[in-house]
Amino acid sequence: MSIMIIVPILLGCIAGCVINYLADVLPVTRRFSQPTCPQCDAIFSWRDYFSLRPCQNGHSRKARLWIVLVVMPAVSINTWMNPPSKIEYLLGIILLTYFGTVFVIDMEQRLILHPTSIFGVVLGLIVGTVSHGVKATLLGGLGGLLIMLGFYYFGVLFARIRTKRMLALGQETDDEEALGAGDVILATILGLMLGWPLIWFGLLLGILLGGFFSLMLILWLVVTRKYGKNALMLFIPYGPYFIMSAFLIIFFSKFVQMMLPG
Repeated sequence: MSIMIIVPILLGCIAGCVINYLADVLPVTRRFSQPTCPQCDAIFSWRDYFSLRPCQNGHSRKARLWIVLVVMPAVSINTWMNPPSKIEYLLGIILLTYFGTVFVIDMEQRLILHPTSIFGVVLGLIVGTVSHGVKATLLGGLGGLLIMLGFYYFGVLFARIRTKRMLALGQETDDEEALGAGDVILATILGLMLGWPLIWFGLLLGILLGGFFSLMLILWLVVTRKYGKNALMLFIPYGPYFIMSAFLIIFFSKFVQMMLPG
């Protein structure tokens, strides 16, 4: 193994630590702050937090921390060996850290936060401009915004229909949304990164990925005979699937070229 492989492993570990830290503190405080135990709110010392020790009350850490610390060095090595054209490794690892942070927070909290969105817009403009120029970048952002706005208002209609049906069944209503405003912002950011016209394929692929996993979940509910009880409570966060789609397009471009020749 070349001594140079230590660089992407080290940077991948650092990226994993950043993702875990941001996913633990931003949903709670919306800023950089001292991490706390999600089970008892005990404050971690920095040493205990980054060494993955239990909190002072003995609560073990999330499995997600370990998963991220395994996955990020692996994708960092792949990016080092096969860097995306034009943006290269350094900007690539920053982008991977952003993707990982948004992915984890949305999967766990179903939130796309304003701090990550603001940073995402800046990063999207940089990545997009380097990759395909200013015009395609801005058109991609506009395209992502308008396409997702259409889906957002369709989701509002679906939520109203769902509320009426829940009331008819005597169930308590809630504030669940099929798509949130954060998804619209995320689609805009990914549009900046992917540019026009590739953003339409990025959103389509994200919807297909989300649909596939939703289908698997529905089949599981049917097999376990829980579908009738849980059908109206089934909501899938689409942000992670849009992130997965953009990740495949940017970091595995040959995969996209097989589906979109030319």
